[in-house]
Amino acid sequence: MITKQKPKIGFLGLMQGLYDKSQPELPKMQEAFARQVVNQLKDVADIDFPGPAKEREDIERIVKRFNDLEYDGIMIVNLLYSPGNRLIQAMKKNSLPVMLANIQPLPNVTSNWDWTLCTTNQGIHGSQDTANVLMRCGIKPAIITEDWQSDTFKSFFTDWAIAANTYNRLKKTKIAIFGRMHNMGDILGDDAALCRKFGVEANHETIGQVYHMMEKVTEAEIDKQIAEDKKNFRIDPKLPAERHRYAARMQLGFEKFLIEKGYDGFSQFFDVFKEDGRFKQVPILGSSSLLAKGYGYAAEGDTNVLLLTVIGHMLIGNPHFTEMYSLDYGKDAAMLSHMGEGNWKVARKDRGVTLIDRPLDIGDLDNPPTPKFNVEPGVSTLISLVALEGEQYRLIVSKGTILDTEELPDVPMNHAFFRPDSGIKQAMTEWLTYGGTHHEVLFLGDWRSRLRMLCKLIDIEYIEV
Repeated sequence: MITKQKPKIGFLGLMQGLYDKSQPELPKMQEAFARQVVNQLKDVADIDFPGPAKEREDIERIVKRFNDLEYDGIMIVNLLYSPGNRLIQAMKKNSLPVMLANIQPLPNVTSNWDWTLCTTNQGIHGSQDTANVLMRCGIKPAIITEDWQSDTFKSFFTDWAIAANTYNRLKKTKIAIFGRMHNMGDILGDDAALCRKFGVEANHETIGQVYHMMEKVTEAEIDKQIAEDKKNFRIDPKLPAERHRYAARMQLGFEKFLIEKGYDGFSQFFDVFKEDGRFKQVPILGSSSLLAKGYGYAAEGDTNVLLLTVIGHMLIGNPHFTEMYSLDYGKDAAMLSHMGEGNWKVARKDRGVTLIDRPLDIGDLDNPPTPKFNVEPGVSTLISLVALEGEQYRLIVSKGTILDTEELPDVPMNHAFFRPDSGIKQAMTEWLTYGGTHHEVLFLGDWRSRLRMLCKLIDIEYIEV
């Protein structure tokens, strides 16, 4: 299960040792400034500032320390001027994401400006030297020039730190694939390339293992899960209790499998359950609830969008697996839905979630209990991961709004209407032009900055439509 982590960031504060002799009070002032910056950001990341790096040996020792401790990234700040070439050897051995914060203690040059204030607020020309050296080393840091006490600076740092944390966590991620829909082209990619690019291990597993895990589920565990469902859902009185209990058993069987094998998410093709011959349902409830609990999920063996839901849990929280069913030109929107899977944590607060007895002709098995809900209206972000060729990937991003619409009573699954800011016609034309896939992930809120940060770290193309 994927949980949110607080990023761990190393603070590399640069200055020269010569100030210790010429102006010994200044290093102390700037070290205090660095600790103020750390205090400003401590609620969003654990920041290690081991003291100023005054010589090349200090820089190399500190950067090595950050790498040895497997921190998520390094924030570089020129506390005083420091020659850029001192960074070269340390950066050649560095494997962590880098952010260059072009900040200074005071935001304005005032009438009382003197030599001391000039010296302690000279971060810009030190940052210019530092940035030039990083560029010539082939390093592309995230860079911000901003008042360090502003909300903008803190927001930028937060997005970068969480993106860096996600970038590193992906290298230890495993996902399971249970079958793949035949001839569905846009879900296909190279699993080995996926591992090389993102660090994610995608394994194809047999569904019989889940069946054996289901056999180990106790009636007491099912009772506990049913009680949890009653807290989260309104249970449709038409839903037979035995169907609900079987769905709970499937969910618990999948979860036991994921825990035992160390997987962070899974994708299943509905036909594998019928072909196996031992299953009574397709796991609509289990897929939805495990997605809501913190596992990645996508349907039909879609490795790429499964990866997006895993990223979504790490980077943002509460990813919602979906696809576009129909366009509504009157609403200037696309209707989003799927067979019934989806993250019910994005449901409208005023309507909640109903667990219904849902006839499903796909999969040719018994009716799967299905969480039915509408998505919370408001600003939202819809994304798609496109596998191009080899290790080339593209993230398609559309910011828009989930509309406040009435529930469609005859649609037996979650649904919502997404209106892109660019308009549905332009957005869909560009979506198709850039190869956007038919499975997508939706997030409540505007997360473009954080997604852009991650794309830069992984070195994949970022496109807004």
